[in-house]
Amino acid sequence: MESLSGKTALVTGASRGIGRATALALASAGAQVLVHYSSGESEAAEVVETIRRAGGKAEKVGADLRAPDGPHQLATKVRAIIGGRLDVLVANAGISKAASLEDMTVEDFDTLFAVNVRAPFFLVQQLLPALCEGSSIVLLSSLAAHAAVGALSAYSATKGAIDTLVIHWAKALGSRGIRVNAVAPGVVATEMSNFTKTEAGQAATLDMQALQRLAQPDDIASAIAFLASDQARWITGETLRVDGGSKL
Repeated sequence: MESLSGKTALVTGASRGIGRATALALASAGAQVLVHYSSGESEAAEVVETIRRAGGKAEKVGADLRAPDGPHQLATKVRAIIGGRLDVLVANAGISKAASLEDMTVEDFDTLFAVNVRAPFFLVQQLLPALCEGSSIVLLSSLAAHAAVGALSAYSATKGAIDTLVIHWAKALGSRGIRVNAVAPGVVATEMSNFTKTEAGQAATLDMQALQRLAQPDDIASAIAFLASDQARWITGETLRVDGGSKL
């Protein structure tokens, strides 16, 4: 099923994890996918090659979203590739930092907000001229924005900010026919969740979930692809929990 045939998509942080799975899912649905990376150029190239081998279209595009001008540079590169139309923007790139209130440093706090909040904010701003009637923006929230999960208060605050942006942007961009939503994953077996590789970490994860298995990146990518498609054409301003029934 090629529900995104003829459409263009940008996925940030697409060299691995949820971003990689999302890029593959959107390409499978027929979209031309721009695979953003920060430092994982070789991994991004592998994602592009995987998409092309399957008959899809993809390009890699690099930019450091920690830098103040990173989103602006990325938007410039994206517009040079796609021209005047971007149908899907998935702001997936993000970082995490577990630290207690006492141990969190100013540098780490600022970096979290730079990547997780400032970067998607200004990326959307800079790509607005390419977004049009029917375009879909999907942001990445988190279970941690809605429940206390470990020593993640600063990280959780960045995801709470994302939930707020979803509401404001959906209202502001609705008149243009642009939808804005987010997905809020629970614990997913990625490099960002290394504790899931230990027996204790797996047990703790399953203990807070209704569904008794570890989530994989594909589980989240499917929900993102749905929100990006016309099948979700009447959904905007929502944060969809995709967490296997966590913290019920």
